[in-house]
Amino acid sequence: MAKQSIVPFGPQHPVLPEPVHLDLVLEDEVVVEAVPSIGFVHRGLEKLVETKDFKQYVYIAERVCGICSFGHGMGYCQCLEKIMNIELPPRAAYLRTIWMELSRVHSHLLWLGLLADAMGFESLFMQSWRLREKVLDLFDMTTGGRVIFSVNCVGGVLKDMDQTMLKTIAAATREMEKELRPLAETFLKDYTVGHRLRGLGVLDAEHAKLMGAVGPMLRASGVAFDVRKLGYAAYGELDFDPVTASDGDSFARCEVRIKEIFQSLDLIRQAVGKIPDGPIAAPVKGNPNGEHFMRIEQPRGEAIYYVKANGTKFIDRFRLRTPTTSNIPPMLEMLKGCQLADVALLILTIDPCISCTER
Repeated sequence: MAKQSIVPFGPQHPVLPEPVHLDLVLEDEVVVEAVPSIGFVHRGLEKLVETKDFKQYVYIAERVCGICSFGHGMGYCQCLEKIMNIELPPRAAYLRTIWMELSRVHSHLLWLGLLADAMGFESLFMQSWRLREKVLDLFDMTTGGRVIFSVNCVGGVLKDMDQTMLKTIAAATREMEKELRPLAETFLKDYTVGHRLRGLGVLDAEHAKLMGAVGPMLRASGVAFDVRKLGYAAYGELDFDPVTASDGDSFARCEVRIKEIFQSLDLIRQAVGKIPDGPIAAPVKGNPNGEHFMRIEQPRGEAIYYVKANGTKFIDRFRLRTPTTSNIPPMLEMLKGCQLADVALLILTIDPCISCTER
């Protein structure tokens, strides 16, 4: 019988700039169990609803995470709009959709660069992040921010895009698509990438659903579930199908994210072509009273928002379940049986966001 040993992984690791800590139980070089320790970045953000009024809290919600910031602000605002029976202006819905899909492109390109870096492809890392810079430039042009935008508000958005901006965005997506194709070709057809990722961390469809996997991790196992198909914001008026893969391994998760970048660029162009004229925010009168539960599709998967209000300007409860929270249990299962040398790469393929998870 092989002797077992315990190796601590994290909270700092060269390839994973996230404060996740795992105790890896090893037999020789094989992981037999992974025990997580969650709780290095507690910030008490959900508690702040008691001291910040419901309009101010929009800016706290979007600071749950930098990469996912726009979606967190949008999910929180959507809950309050339902509670207060505020009808979102159509133009605001389209503007939110454009910014949300730009956020997805930005997030996936960031992850793609980290994956390249983890495998030693330094030039591929730089190319991925160079392309991501173009998305940040579009954010800068339309919102004034590059990571935190502060354009969501209860009832709509705070900033509009003129025709010049919209045309610039559409042209930029076409240019980015051309530049992304050789990158995608390298990731999906390079021998080294395939050798490192194929067969690593296999999660079949049954276990993916049973263990609550969400987002690209779920769709890479062949489950065509995407919360955007529920039609919130302007998604109900856009044409798309969930991107899936069938193998359920680390390569499949990479494939799904790359294809989702192309899909998001197409969705942005669709939204730019269909965006109607009109106001960008509806008037907000009084204070919220009631509760609502809202789901949106963040870059990493389904995020759930819950708001309970009491009729004053300070709401009672705000709760958030992030995609990484859902993806950690199946990740721990996938780690069993893998080599110690593959642990960092496998964890990276779920695209963990620990700052979202530890609020």
